[in-house]
Amino acid sequence: MNKKEFISVGLMSGTSMDGVDLSIIKSDGNEDYTSILNEYFPYDDLLHQELTNLRDKIHNLSDLKKYEKNLKDLERKITIFSSKITNKVLKNRAHNIDVIGFHGQTIYHNAIQKISKQLGDGYLLSQLTKKEVIYNFRKKDLNNGGQGAPLTPIFHKILKKKFNLSQAIFINIGGILNSTTIKKDGSLIASDHGPGMCLLDEWIRKKTNIRYDKDGKIASTGKINKIIVDQTFENFFDQEFKIKKTDKIPQSFDIKDFNSSFIKGLSLEDGAATLVELTAKIIDDFIKKNPDLKISGKIYLCGGGRKNNFLLKRLKKNEKDIKLIDELGVNGDFIESQAFAYLAIRSLLGLPISFPETTGCKNPTTGGVKVKNY
Repeated sequence: MNKKEFISVGLMSGTSMDGVDLSIIKSDGNEDYTSILNEYFPYDDLLHQELTNLRDKIHNLSDLKKYEKNLKDLERKITIFSSKITNKVLKNRAHNIDVIGFHGQTIYHNAIQKISKQLGDGYLLSQLTKKEVIYNFRKKDLNNGGQGAPLTPIFHKILKKKFNLSQAIFINIGGILNSTTIKKDGSLIASDHGPGMCLLDEWIRKKTNIRYDKDGKIASTGKINKIIVDQTFENFFDQEFKIKKTDKIPQSFDIKDFNSSFIKGLSLEDGAATLVELTAKIIDDFIKKNPDLKISGKIYLCGGGRKNNFLLKRLKKNEKDIKLIDELGVNGDFIESQAFAYLAIRSLLGLPISFPETTGCKNPTTGGVKVKNY
């Protein structure tokens, strides 16, 4: 008997807050998965500015309450934007969409307080698209003792099977740096590790009128301040292990957990180069401390940071077997949007999307809130 397959839309906006990645996939929610469509829709400059300005003002629970009206206004704008791009894509397609996985835009994440605020109104999106929507993916995990992140490891596992990898490590360099290790027996180990591109993006936005360092061109012209890198790395890990981590529970981070004040005296170029080196050092440290997890040729880089050629060159200098996930034939720009399409299907089926070994939740936990508002 054939398993039922679902067609799902995944909508994802990352910490760069530059737009929405939209993917359509077909999957049974278990081992079968096919990519149907991937498309990126940028926010206009005004919406991007509104988002980054408001995020910069949210540092705690009090700020969430203080700016509640602003957050609701922006949430409505993001949801309407998401409905328009979804309806545009679906208008001329024959596919019957079963569900939409709506990640929304992360504005604040604090696992200790059990808060993970993503701007995105699932009820409104369902009404405007006339589709069932799964959103607020992190809530149940947080309520079950988890950190609410990372949530992509179960999707990484399906990629491992699809491409017949015996073992694999997926290192995601988004705003936050995290990894998924999948062993031969299919067991998962995942965790956030620290800042990915969030500090570099923040530095570039503060110093220029552009949003990020495309291809790492600015960083490539700078000089790394190794003293600052080493001191920051030491201080960061001292704090991390005191506050964020135990031996058994993975830690999750928000970009608010980091700031670039330690490079404030550097030039634009030197600051960028130094921040890239910090991220590279964290990745090197993870690989070095886990030699049993390293399988030659099976370390794949995901996330926007993989396009930073200065970072990639630096990583390959120490670890020649690092590859881009694109080398598997996957479009690396849409891993997370595909993942949330997949998580939406699993949520429909009541299957777990997070696990004790990935988020620290007490038991395998199914995901988001289901909405059918039409």
